[in-house]
Amino acid sequence: MLLKQNQVKLLLCVLVLCFCLSILSIFYVTSKCVTTECSCKDDHKLVDTPSNVEHLASESVNHKLCIIVPFRDRFEELLEFAPYIKTFLDKQSVKSEVWVINQADKFRFNRAYLINAGFLESSSSCDYIAMHDVDLLPQNPALVYKYPDRGPLHISSNELHPKYDYPTFIGGILLISRKHYKQLDGMSNKYWGWGLEDDEFFVRMRQANMVIEKPKGIRSGRSGTFRHVHSSKERKRDNAKCYNQRNATRRRDRQTGLSTTFYKVVSKKQLVVDGAAVNFLDIHLECDKGLTPWCNCTGAPPDKNTPDRTRDEDVVVPLLPKKKKIPV
Repeated sequence: MLLKQNQVKLLLCVLVLCFCLSILSIFYVTSKCVTTECSCKDDHKLVDTPSNVEHLASESVNHKLCIIVPFRDRFEELLEFAPYIKTFLDKQSVKSEVWVINQADKFRFNRAYLINAGFLESSSSCDYIAMHDVDLLPQNPALVYKYPDRGPLHISSNELHPKYDYPTFIGGILLISRKHYKQLDGMSNKYWGWGLEDDEFFVRMRQANMVIEKPKGIRSGRSGTFRHVHSSKERKRDNAKCYNQRNATRRRDRQTGLSTTFYKVVSKKQLVVDGAAVNFLDIHLECDKGLTPWCNCTGAPPDKNTPDRTRDEDVVVPLLPKKKKIPV
C-alpha cells in the first residue's frame, strides 16, 4: 500500500514538473519574439528588402514593362541609362522594353505630351509603363519595378528622391498599368516648358481615387537610393512664362490628354547601347496655338497677368514647405 502511494506521489511530481517546463517554454518564445521585435501577425507581410526582391519580382513574371523616356538632347545620359536600367531590371527578372521619345520639333519641351505619345507608340504587349526620367538611376536593388496592380507605384517617392521632398511629388519614376493610364486619359498636353505636369497628373489620380503606392523598407535614404546625373548648370531649365500661361496651367486640365494627343513620327530607329536595346523615336508634337500659345515663347509677350492665389481641389500647384534661412 505504501509503495503505491509513493508511486502516485512520484507521478504527480512528474506531471507538475512537465507543466512548469511547458509554461517556461511559452514564456521564453514570447519574450524572444518581443525582444527581436517580431510579430506573428505580420509574418505574412512582405517588406521591400533585398532578400525579398526575387519574390516580389516574381509577381511580374506574367507582365511586361515599357519604359517611356521623354527626351531631348540628353545623349550622354542615355548612353549610361540604357545599359544600366537593363542590368538593374534583368536582376529582378522584369521583362521590359525601353522607348525613348525624342522631341525633334522646334517647340518648347513638353514632357507629359511625349509620355502620351510614348504610351501610344510603345508595344501593346506591355501591360504597364514606367514614366522614367533619363537622369535618375536607381541604386538600391530593393526598388522593385513590379506590376502595379492595385494602383500607381511611385518608385522615386518624396521620401527617397535626392531633391524633391514635398508630399504630393510623383515625378522621376512612376509605374502605372495601361488600364489605369487610359482611365485617367493620360497626362495633360498643356505643359510646355518646365514644371507642374506631374503635379497635374497627381490631381488626376487623386480625383480618380487611385491609391499611390511607395516602396517600403528602403533604408538607403536620399543620398544612397538614386543617382541623379542632371546638371542644372549645364542644362538650364526652361522656366519662361508667356501669354497667360501661369494661370492657365494652374488648375486641373479637363481639355487635353491621351485622347487629344496629336503628333507625327518622323523616324523610328532600333539602337543597341552596350547590349541594351532601345526604341528611339523622333517625334514632332502638334501645338494648338489657340489653346496653348506658350508652346513657343520666342518674341511672345511675357506673362504679366496678376497671379491667381486661390486654392481649390483642382489647383495643381503644390504647397511647398518654406526653406529655413541659414543665418550668415
